[in-house]
Amino acid sequence: MTAGKGLDQVAAGTGDAPPPRPLNPRRHWLAFALIITGALAMTLYKLGACGVCKGNEAVEAVFIQQMVERGRLLFPSVNGGSPMYKPPLFHWSAVALDRLMGVHKVTAFNFRLPAALYATAGVALTMGFAYGELSIDGAILAGLSLLSAHQYIRLGRFGRVDMTLTFFETLSLFAFWWWFEKLPENGHDERGSARGNAMLYLVGLSMGLGVLTKGPVGAILPGLSMVIFLVLEGRFRETLRRITPGPVVVAMLLGVSWYVAGFIAARHALLARQVGSENFGRFFGTLGRMPPWFYLGPLLFSSFPMSLLVPFGVYHALFRREGRQTGEESGERAAQATRLLAIFWVVTLVFFSVAAYKSRWYLLPLWPSAAVILAWWLKIVGKRYGRRIIEEGFAAVCVAVAAFNLFFIPHQEMRDCARSSYRSAAEEIRRLVGPGQPLYAAGFADEGFAPLLFYLDRDVPFISPKLADAPPGYIIVPAKLWNEQKGRADGLEPIFESSQGRRKPVLLRHRVDIPVSSRRTATVLG
Repeated sequence: MTAGKGLDQVAAGTGDAPPPRPLNPRRHWLAFALIITGALAMTLYKLGACGVCKGNEAVEAVFIQQMVERGRLLFPSVNGGSPMYKPPLFHWSAVALDRLMGVHKVTAFNFRLPAALYATAGVALTMGFAYGELSIDGAILAGLSLLSAHQYIRLGRFGRVDMTLTFFETLSLFAFWWWFEKLPENGHDERGSARGNAMLYLVGLSMGLGVLTKGPVGAILPGLSMVIFLVLEGRFRETLRRITPGPVVVAMLLGVSWYVAGFIAARHALLARQVGSENFGRFFGTLGRMPPWFYLGPLLFSSFPMSLLVPFGVYHALFRREGRQTGEESGERAAQATRLLAIFWVVTLVFFSVAAYKSRWYLLPLWPSAAVILAWWLKIVGKRYGRRIIEEGFAAVCVAVAAFNLFFIPHQEMRDCARSSYRSAAEEIRRLVGPGQPLYAAGFADEGFAPLLFYLDRDVPFISPKLADAPPGYIIVPAKLWNEQKGRADGLEPIFESSQGRRKPVLLRHRVDIPVSSRRTATVLG
């Protein structure tokens, strides 16, 4: 991977370096360092200030808690029952970081740290790819595009598997291109064989790790994009003959390893969730259906104003022939690379638009590819209308949006959690109920209860919501359930009621001889 000449050099017909300017600095490494440092700052700033309050994030935190604090590395569960929602690569990344730092207690910060580091690594990877195809100004534009992408930075601060998946899907696409661009049109290239084999193994490794992050989609989407690209380039059969079995075996062994371990261990509930609800269920509608135009809003406005421009770049990459003359910086090789990324962009969008269940997070893997597409397109537009106006103007807007997001996103997180945190409720429940005393929960689902469970940091088994049949001990119920049944639940008394959290938990005590650390009743957190 080598950077091409700058456009100024090509236009002047000389190899002399052009005068330094913001998008063509003499010290390329400094531009990389500043943008990567910016990504690290934006993802780490106040990362743990907001508590774990969203159920879909908290349920992953509970699994990591099981791994880090209790050593259940392979098959952790919620309350000893519900199996993992996703494969464990993100969770294992968190465990590895905690072991490296000597941390034995899961907090909001170290639980989210892997996502922040994968996001930063994604910025570095994207800039490296753009540098090889578009030179330093393209790398800077691509890096700044990611810094200004609200969705990319926001989910880089969120404790979910999506950023890990984004990194490995992106790496598989980039590695495939680095292999493909060195292939000769005819014959065999002995000089490139060693590098080509390394890139092929990197493709297999990253696709396998993608499956180990979020299931088959981690290999299906980049793999399908590669196939479509080769077919459109008219090189599918010729390229297929050059693929050796080794990388394919690596991808398959990595991808299925955890599932096979679950099968051998007879983890039927885990396999049913992974293969059934988490994959087929989302695609075929057992988890609900959403309209096919669901992604229109997130696609255009999730990272305003940059997201408005990406479809123009995708269109140019797929259907226009501008800037593809050999010898130019945005020549045929760069256009081919951009076409591959545009195909991935379309394939991912169509795949999830067809699926019954949709989430705006599913679009996150589009952003590294979109950043390269956008940089390529801006260089073409800048050549026509003036580079300083288009490219440097765009870069300035990106810097302004990134500076705004640096402070706005943490503020947004704090605001969203202001009235939905269960941290103080958990602290009070832990004060009232000793670690050896029986504690149950009723009327909650896994995700709805997970934020409270994370701060309780103990198993709280679910029991029937019919409170009259509750066993002796303490029971946590939503306020709504208690209000509906308190007239019919003999032997139960509330000893703590919270005004915090979405479900306003109430702690009940069965009327048996169980010591309580405090006789205060009906405590309300305001």
